[in-house]
Amino acid sequence: MTEKSSYTIDVQVETRFVPDQSKPGDNRYVFAYTITLRNAGKMPARLLTRHWMITDANGKVEEVSGDGVVGEQPWMRPGENFEYTSGAVLETPVGIMGGSYRMLADDGTEFEATVPTFTLSIPRTLH
Repeated sequence: MTEKSSYTIDVQVETRFVPDQSKPGDNRYVFAYTITLRNAGKMPARLLTRHWMITDANGKVEEVSGDGVVGEQPWMRPGENFEYTSGAVLETPVGIMGGSYRMLADDGTEFEATVPTFTLSIPRTLH
């Protein structure tokens, strides 16, 4: 069994289509995503920045970077979670999104927490 690193952030993602903010006739599809971050390492750490690559079904790529998430730079002790919800607007009913967070551990070590690529899709679009 492999021992977890001192610097490990587990990332879980849930997505949903937001029909009341979408206008398919205008090629506007709004999605919400809820991210749960869990400090699975041995060292407290703070989320400093985020970096996203968002790609719609036409291949249009939007890169988003910035400090924190939803106006916060959460600090998590080992075993603690931080959850937030944000959104993305696409011109197509399907797209993908992935990225990373830059983290700073209490001992001064910076590390990346990868967000595996996930799908944004209106219901009943994909099998």
